[in-house]
Amino acid sequence: MHHETVTIALPKWTENFLSTQDKTFLDIEQRMSLALELAKLNIEHKTGGPFAAAIFEQQTGKLISVGVNLVTSTNCSIAHAEIVAIAIAQKKLETFDLYADNTPRQLVTTTEPCAMCLGAIPWSGIRSVVCGAKDEDARQIGFDEGAKPKDWIDQLKNRNIEVTRNIKRQQAIEILRSYVNHGGKIYNPKKNG
Repeated sequence: MHHETVTIALPKWTENFLSTQDKTFLDIEQRMSLALELAKLNIEHKTGGPFAAAIFEQQTGKLISVGVNLVTSTNCSIAHAEIVAIAIAQKKLETFDLYADNTPRQLVTTTEPCAMCLGAIPWSGIRSVVCGAKDEDARQIGFDEGAKPKDWIDQLKNRNIEVTRNIKRQQAIEILRSYVNHGGKIYNPKKNG
């Protein structure tokens, strides 16, 4: 019997990039700068969409994992940056619950989470989410972010997950626009009807 497998791995270029980076990022602007640079490089290397994410120990700023959008390069619709970063962090820490050791971990994402990634956040154990561009910024260039509750931030807060928005939003928007301007594929666009 043949068993199918799916492997989602970060592109090789991320190794070189990460080897030159400081592994501790003290403030959320530094953390977002790392994610934004990953998104920019993901476009330049044509390895996926204009989105990136990283997971840090919230208090110390220690980098745990990164993720870039790999939807088009892997032909896998769930290979969003946040999902990739969460999966790698869980594998690295050998736990499905990133809060199992009572160490709060923070997800920094270049654009607010889509409906799928929003659903994954509470189950992952993440305690804090930091966002760059807004949902409407991604929708404006043509991406379908899915059906999200209008009160998604309050819903996360009710689960003790803190949300911080608009960190380096303008730079994040510029990366989204750069993707479109360089012919990036708008996969899964919003369809009428």
